[in-house]
Amino acid sequence: MDNWIRCFRPAPDAGAQLLCFPHAGGSASGYLPLSTAVAGAAEALVVQYPGRHDRIAEPFAERLGDVVRAVLPSLPASGGRPLILFGHSMGALLAFETARRLAAEGREPAALFVSGSEGPSLPRSARLPDPPSDDDLIGEMRLLSGTDEELLTHPEILGLALPPLRADYAMLSARIHVPGPPLHCPVVALTGDSDPRVSVERVQAWERETEGSFERHVLPGGHFFLGDHLPYVAELIAAHVPGRAARTGA
Repeated sequence: MDNWIRCFRPAPDAGAQLLCFPHAGGSASGYLPLSTAVAGAAEALVVQYPGRHDRIAEPFAERLGDVVRAVLPSLPASGGRPLILFGHSMGALLAFETARRLAAEGREPAALFVSGSEGPSLPRSARLPDPPSDDDLIGEMRLLSGTDEELLTHPEILGLALPPLRADYAMLSARIHVPGPPLHCPVVALTGDSDPRVSVERVQAWERETEGSFERHVLPGGHFFLGDHLPYVAELIAAHVPGRAARTGA
């Protein structure tokens, strides 16, 4: 594995690989809890975007497509295991674009999990000025409650947190949805019932992106609801590992 992929909980005997994409401003370490929760069913591979943590000296990605094109050649050998994609917020769009590229290459994933994101075909409403100021970004972090309020008052921490967030929001602003053939794999959409940026109705728009099955799960919480529901989410992922029910006798 190279700079793009992290594996916190190696699970070579797990029935699938789970490729995870972090949210805007996020890093691979945010998926450590989910990596642990799913280890019995899937081996989590987490994308580490450039410009943060151990890749802080590298320039930020400028387009979502740049990330997709870099990640796919970096995937470790699967050993014949199926691949499941998972992304939260901005990561959901990256997971979706990755699924479309894989499908075009004849190797569609076993399932696509999209979390905290409205359907990709919907017009993205303007949320922040372009470019956003530091105060704009801090206000967004406060609204989404993804950062401890006390940390938002520390200049050193903000100096590390704001540049990747600004770069990721620039990628989102530059994104143009290109219609394409629907997927055939199952799509599972997860959302918090009190997310201030993503309505339950707009999450439903993911259904139009696949001719396979679609599930929408509305869970208690705001934009960063995942941490409170890891066992539930891990069970959903395990249920989409091909052949798992037969192997476990469920």
